[in-house]
Amino acid sequence: MRVGMLTSGGDCQSLNATMRGVAKSLYKMYDDVEIIGFKDGYKGLMYADYTIMKPSDFSGILTKGGTILGTSRQPFKLMGTPDENGLDKVEAMKQTYKKLKLECLVVLGGNGSQKTANLLRQEGLNIVSLPKTIDNDLWGTEMTFGFQSAVNVATTAIDCIHTTAASHGRVFIVEVMGHKVGWLTLYAGIAGGADIILLPELPYDLDIVVNALRERTRQGKRFSILAVAEGAISKEDAGLSKKELKEKKKTGLVYPSVAYELGAQITEKTGQEVRVTVPGHTQRGGEPSAYDRVLSTRLGAAAANLINEKKYGYMVAIQDGEITKVSLEEVAGKLKTVDPDCSIIKEAKMVGISFGDE
Repeated sequence: MRVGMLTSGGDCQSLNATMRGVAKSLYKMYDDVEIIGFKDGYKGLMYADYTIMKPSDFSGILTKGGTILGTSRQPFKLMGTPDENGLDKVEAMKQTYKKLKLECLVVLGGNGSQKTANLLRQEGLNIVSLPKTIDNDLWGTEMTFGFQSAVNVATTAIDCIHTTAASHGRVFIVEVMGHKVGWLTLYAGIAGGADIILLPELPYDLDIVVNALRERTRQGKRFSILAVAEGAISKEDAGLSKKELKEKKKTGLVYPSVAYELGAQITEKTGQEVRVTVPGHTQRGGEPSAYDRVLSTRLGAAAANLINEKKYGYMVAIQDGEITKVSLEEVAGKLKTVDPDCSIIKEAKMVGISFGDE
């Protein structure tokens, strides 16, 4: 039996651990199984760039970050657009699949990757997918692999900021990854003891943010730390249409990101010295956490079991602490956002964290 495997989209710490879980389970289930690894995600499937993997390829990678297969971003919205040589991408992927006589294709990826996986399912390919993203924003699963590892990195960044912020008596903004969804910022902000957390799902009021900082100063606290998601947005900007927001950015001062804009606004209103720290891609790097190693092993084994039972068209997920499956048709195109009224937000507010919304 031949099984294809690819990792698509942004990398994360647990891709190798998850592939290992799939492979080791398949090797244990079957005496004769061949795993075809496609290089650089869907690009490898399109251009038939692959390697025939050996059991030894999956040894020693449980603790290794990144992906041994390589990855690339192949935007879903461009899947129907021919490449520069006129190649039909979807048809090319189907032909590679059929030429190699694959029983199934295992896809490890985030939102865009799941949409393409569902597209290939609609085209008649046997697909099993796995939920990868540091943003934890995939619909249908409580947790994605890579998330907890990224939380650890972002939390460490905030921890490190505490000492220098306290020493200099400054306001520090730590910009955490997350354009549309704020799970990573929320968890890292709470774990790192941030005083203010700003998320894409809760548009902030600048005056409320400033008042929270002034209150800390009034209480004799020398410094403040803000955990700000890349996609955090003010209530003023959230009320604008996309066209209006684009025009506003054209006419106003250009900042590298929302963190720098917010920092300038805070300095203007309070006179406080503000510094911005952007951990950036370090949040996707390094070794996977112990939690992710366990989750990845469980998800990988469950994916192998679906292949063994010939149950295709599903993403493996975790719900109520148990591994389950969700149809790709349900998952594709849906985001799992932070509910502003969820219990974790309420509990964070109870301990005094401001979200800039009230």
